[in-house]
Amino acid sequence: MASDVPMGPELEQVDGEIQDIFRALQNGFQKMDKIKDSNRQSKQLEDLTGKMRECKRLIKEFDRILKEDEKKNSADVNKQLNDKKQLMIKELNSYVTLRKTYQSSLGNKRIELFDTGNDQVAEDNTVQMASEMSNQQLMDAGRKQMDQTDQVIERSKKVVAQTVEVGSQTAAALSQQTEQMKRIGNELDSVHFSLKKASQMVKEIGRQVATDKCIMAFLFLIVCGVIAIIVVKIVNPHNKNIRDIPGLAPPAQNRKLLSIESFGSL
Repeated sequence: MASDVPMGPELEQVDGEIQDIFRALQNGFQKMDKIKDSNRQSKQLEDLTGKMRECKRLIKEFDRILKEDEKKNSADVNKQLNDKKQLMIKELNSYVTLRKTYQSSLGNKRIELFDTGNDQVAEDNTVQMASEMSNQQLMDAGRKQMDQTDQVIERSKKVVAQTVEVGSQTAAALSQQTEQMKRIGNELDSVHFSLKKASQMVKEIGRQVATDKCIMAFLFLIVCGVIAIIVVKIVNPHNKNIRDIPGLAPPAQNRKLLSIESFGSL
């Protein structure tokens, strides 16, 4: 645990010894998983317990020196050193918890149990071994553990109930969305059918319009032809290549009227 906090020679030496013990504890617990023999595991756990006791003693020494040098250091340095001490306590507590886990798995009652409790390693608290506790104390501890377990179960039940409620609400929302999607699908089908019918009607109207245009064009050509014939006959009435149109024939020029004299000569 490297640190840039300024420390005196004595405090720095104690800190170095603590860091060496922490490295030894880390390596020792890593070796625990590789040891298969229970007796060797118990021996290894005893050695690690001794190192943790030594680490606890050194942390107390660190705290003593820190209090002696408190007036010599600035407030900021004292704060950093106190934070460093708390980190040491937390790291030691983590190894204590790990040791208890291995001890519980081994069922070893020969190793003395000790608890630093709430980061108060600097205090000299005497902790009883489980074998030295009375039956009443064991029963009280068991009841306390059962109460804690019941509380955890109750919290779990509440979480499960909340989860079920959320699931029900989600299912209802999904059902509503499914119905809405079905209605949208039906509406899309109706729109598609309407568009198809409209397209057919547009095509039919287009065909009718095309037919009407063809008829109108044909009638227009007929009218134009008739007008052209009329114009030609009026401009050149002696043109024999164009047949007379009934009702538009010019008057005969050589027609002679019979007079009374002609009848008289007869």
